[in-house]
Amino acid sequence: MRIARKSIEPGMSIGFVPTMGALHEGHLSLIQKAATENDIVVASIFVNPTQFGPNDDLDKYPRTWENDTKLLQETGVDMLFAPTKMYGDNHILYVDPTGSYFDNLPESKVRPGHFRGVATIVTKLFNIVQPDKAYFGQKDAAQCVLIRRLVDDLSMGVEIIINETVRESDGLAMSSRNAYLSTEERVSANILYRSLLAAKNLHKNHIINKHAADTLTISQIRQAVQFVLVQEPLVQEIQYVSIDDYDTMQPLADEIVISPDQRMIISLACQVGQVRLIDNIVLSPADS
Repeated sequence: MRIARKSIEPGMSIGFVPTMGALHEGHLSLIQKAATENDIVVASIFVNPTQFGPNDDLDKYPRTWENDTKLLQETGVDMLFAPTKMYGDNHILYVDPTGSYFDNLPESKVRPGHFRGVATIVTKLFNIVQPDKAYFGQKDAAQCVLIRRLVDDLSMGVEIIINETVRESDGLAMSSRNAYLSTEERVSANILYRSLLAAKNLHKNHIINKHAADTLTISQIRQAVQFVLVQEPLVQEIQYVSIDDYDTMQPLADEIVISPDQRMIISLACQVGQVRLIDNIVLSPADS
């Protein structure tokens, strides 16, 4: 990749879309956006082992190389970086956000070491590709916050572009892990989005009805999400429903009363049948 990087003419802008393969419309939307904003589009495919924990799905993570390369060609990617190995036998250094507030994020508690793996591989990829802009999806909300902090704190000079979550027609967030869902699980999987919409509608109604706005708390929003989730028999476990500040992803206390101008993000993770799914939605005054 470094040799290919040198072939790019000076002054040409590079847009970068890092992926772990098993591409879907969400990935392709990032590539299409990158193509409209840059001279060169680089995509990468690498299933990063360091962001998977001992109980995660590294070995069975979907790998669809032939379909992925076909999609990338059709979408007009200029360069594909697909290393088979990114960590040498004596690799010892990692970019570790532990000790910071990322330790307190629900996703970090459920998946210890995950953010260290993400921060490390993104740093390595940025060092190799040297993009001007990099593109990520909003579905992985905490990851987006992490990468923005990574770029700011380490002065990387890469502009981070976050695209809205791309969804199936029934609202299910597109994800490579959706391939794990059985037919029955797939029918039920949009319960995540429906639970988030319930909270969004509650929030919207309280903002519109100004006199009721002071009665809405963080706890009530969380309860609205949980109430919908528990109605679905295939939801085996609700790992978390987190309501956080939009900019920092720091959790908002249950007793906080929602103010009309407040922006927040609801993130959740749950087990639908045998598959762990995540999703999120942004609540903001503009929604009203």
